Amino acid sequence: MTHRDSPPTEDASLGQLTGDLSQQVSRLIRDEIRLAQVEMKDKGKRFGTGAGLMGAGGVIALFGVGCVVAAAVLALDLVWPTWLAAVVVGVVLLIVAAVVAAKGRSQMRRGAPPMPSEAMKSTKEDIEALKGGHR
Repeated sequence: MTHRDSPPTEDASLGQLTGDLSQQVSRLIRDEIRLAQVEMKDKGKRFGTGAGLMGAGGVIALFGVGCVVAAAVLALDLVWPTWLAAVVVGVVLLIVAAVVAAKGRSQMRRGAPPMPSEAMKSTKEDIEALKGGHR
């Protein structure tokens, strides 16, 4: 075991203590960077999922509008029950589109802002601990 691996003792020189502190701060910074990377990746996934769901909601809404248009055309040409069925299908598709789009929006909000807030909080706590202001 080298002097860098051992805990500080009363016999440790100022140089050794400074070296140990430097090594620990470096390790702490690397760990905080890794935490920030993981957090940003997670937020990116949530944002992407939300955007995909909103896109899917848009496509479903397009089908709903198509059904409503088809229903209007059928309403002019056919008897009541046929176009009424088409209107009901169109309205149901629009409701599904609204639910999917709302879910997508919710996912996007969970991914925003794209900041590693947990890593930043942890880093602030580490800085406070290094300054001696333990909570």
